[in-house]
Amino acid sequence: MRITEAAQRLGTSPRMLRYRDLLGLLPPVRETTPATSRAPSGLPRGHRRFGDNDLAAVAHTLRIEQRYDISPAALAFGLKVLTEPGARADVAELGRRLGRIAPPPARALDFEQERARRLLRLPAGRGPGGTAPGGGPRRTRGS
Repeated sequence: MRITEAAQRLGTSPRMLRYRDLLGLLPPVRETTPATSRAPSGLPRGHRRFGDNDLAAVAHTLRIEQRYDISPAALAFGLKVLTEPGARADVAELGRRLGRIAPPPARALDFEQERARRLLRLPAGRGPGGTAPGGGPRRTRGS
């Protein structure tokens, strides 16, 4: 079906469907029909044909936008964050700086040292071999 009919079925406008398409919120075009006019680039224009899967995908985006009260642009950015590692890392860093995401776990070596202390049942700050932080011998009972 053409965009006008698809928009009517979805309760939106053809212009909003085109906008969502530009944002990447529609499945890739699989089928087009030739048009008689040409785009400003001189290339022939095609008319997107909407299938049932296309309508289902757009309906799902509309439900997400309504449920979370977000714009199509915000949803498109969310998809970008999920699919581009650089964007994901930048947004995660922002979340940590704002205190909305917990800091990353301690370095692996710190974790292993703490684990070894627990296994040896040494108090924090005591090194292996019975030395105290100042380098002197550790006191034991009776000494």
